[in-house]
Formats: sequence, structure tokens, C-alpha cells
Amino acid sequence: MITGRKIPDNATTVAEPGNSRTLVITGAGILGIYLWWLIYRQLPATASWITYGLFQIGKGSHLGESVNFFFYDTPKVMMLLFLVVFGVGTIRSFFTPEKTRAILSGKNEFIGNILAALLGIVTPFCSCSAVPLFIGFVTAGVPLGVTFSFLIAAPMVNEIAVGLLYGLLGWKIAAIYMGTGLSVAILSGWVIGRLHLEKHIEDWVTEIRADTDTGNDERLTWNDRIIYGWEAVKEIIGRVWLYVMIGIAVGAGIHGYVPEGVMASVMGKGAWWSVPLAVLIGVPMYSNAAGIVPVVEALLGKGAALGTVLAFMMSVIALSLPEMVILRKVLKPRLIGIFILIVTGGILLVGYLFNMVI
Repeated sequence: MITGRKIPDNATTVAEPGNSRTLVITGAGILGIYLWWLIYRQLPATASWITYGLFQIGKGSHLGESVNFFFYDTPKVMMLLFLVVFGVGTIRSFFTPEKTRAILSGKNEFIGNILAALLGIVTPFCSCSAVPLFIGFVTAGVPLGVTFSFLIAAPMVNEIAVGLLYGLLGWKIAAIYMGTGLSVAILSGWVIGRLHLEKHIEDWVTEIRADTDTGNDERLTWNDRIIYGWEAVKEIIGRVWLYVMIGIAVGAGIHGYVPEGVMASVMGKGAWWSVPLAVLIGVPMYSNAAGIVPVVEALLGKGAALGTVLAFMMSVIALSLPEMVILRKVLKPRLIGIFILIVTGGILLVGYLFNMVI
């Protein structure tokens, strides 16, 4: 995700005279969406032709199923990524780090937890940005629990994952993912705030004074925001494409070679230990939301329970070991341990809850 990136140097600060440029941009956007839709519709037929026609792999074979899955999901996920990242990147041009801190500071704490979790979805920050963001929030006077609601929601309720889940698995699963992730972030932050753990922040962080700079008040035109969205596409897809390919390859292997009975027994509803096992498997893994979604799709297709798969996905994104290493720079070990325990508890609750009701 974008971490404090500056507004493009070629951004203009005065409204363009006339509407001709806006009309051209609008027309180009409509044409681009139509072409995107036409290409997207042809993906299943193209993947089948490559697998069974070009490569002459037998239909119904394990290899054929895996290869077809890979050549179908790779362009599908990349196209969804492009569309979602561009749209969200344009929206992100309205949110600078300074504006984010201003919104979160000085609020009723529980309302702050809710606002922080919601902002975690749409602002350009991920776990890789934990250190500068944490410093900025603490020095601006944002309560510790509110800060954690933001830091939990930013990677866990990733807007790219919401868009991909909607495109791949439907709006119900996307809504479940977003709702449960927000609940975990809000409640985890609230609990951390109630424990008054500020003394477990590294001393050098608390000694940093708040930056009094109010940020950039430039008014961007829609053309500037579109440029910002395009820059987001280049930056984010440039960073995540390899993880996406690895995730799709893993998903393809599961789809073609792993028997349904195996996934049903390991991640099914019947075994009480399936949810904590899924969390334990997910923590050592390192992937962003875009890379893990194809794996989730394949697991669900093999009979894995939705709650167990959601728990696995959330643990991969929100409790990864690299994130803990980053947080260690600003948090003392006890606070990191409490953070892990609370978030793990929330994830387990989500997994068991949805295995019970769905």
C-alpha cells in the first residue's frame, strides 16, 4: 500500500478553465471500463484454450485443472487489482497522513476506535508503514487503543481484498470479511485502550514532539486525482504482483491436486481444532491480502469451512512475523505479546462464530 507518498509534482492547484478536459477524461474512463469488461468476459474461454488447446493437456486431469485455474485466475486477479487499486487510489488523494491524524485526534475514544478502523480501510497504509504511522499518531496525541484499531484494520480489512473477494466469491463473503475484520479491529483497539499500556511504548517514540505542520492544503483537480490513482496502480501492483502470482500458483495446486476430503478434514466445521490450526499455519506466512485471496478461493472450493478460511486469511494478513519485527521497533515485547493475544482471540472468535452460523 502507498506509504505517505507525495502528491504528484505535476499536480495543479487551480481549477482548469472549461469542462472540455473533464469530458475527455470521463469519456476515456467509460471506454476503458467497457474494454475492461469485454476482456474480462473472455478470460474463461481463453484459459481453456491455452490449457487444453495450446498445451494439449487432458481435460479432467489434475495437471489440467491446475493449469486452467492458473491461466484463468492470474489475469482475472490482475484485472480486478487494476480496477480496485485505481479507484481506491483516486479516493486516497483526499487523505493525507496529516488529515488522518487530525481526524483521529481529540475524539471520544470509542468513536475514535470506529473512525480509526474505517480509515484503516481507505487510507494508503499497511503493516509496512507501522513505524512512521505509530510515531505520527502517538506524537499527535491519538490514544494508544485508537492507534491500534487503525493498525489492525489497515492490513486486515484491506480494500483490495474486499474488491477481490467481491469479484471472486460474491458480495456476501466480501461483506462478512469486512464486517468481521472491522469488529476485530474496533474491539481489539478498545480493549488495548482500557488496559492503559502506554508505558510499554519504546521511550524514544514518546520523546518525539508532535510535528506542527498542518500539511498540504492544495486543492487538486479531478485530473490530478486520476494521476494519483494511476500512480497508485503502478506502485501497488509493482509491489504485489509477485505475491499474487505465488498465491495463485498455490491456489492452483490446491485446486488441482488436493482432494476435497483432505481440506474438509483439516479446515472443516467438524474439528474443533481446525480454527486454531489455521491461525497457527497462517502466522508464519507472509503475504498481502491480494496474494492470499486466490488461496482462499481454492480452499473454499475444496470444502474448507468459511470461518476457518477467514481465520486463516486474517492471521496471514494481520499477525505475520515481518509485521511483528517492524512493530518491535516502537513497542516493548510485553505490548506486542498483548497485541498478538487480543488479535488472535478476535480472529478465533470470528472463525468459530461463522463456522457455527454458516
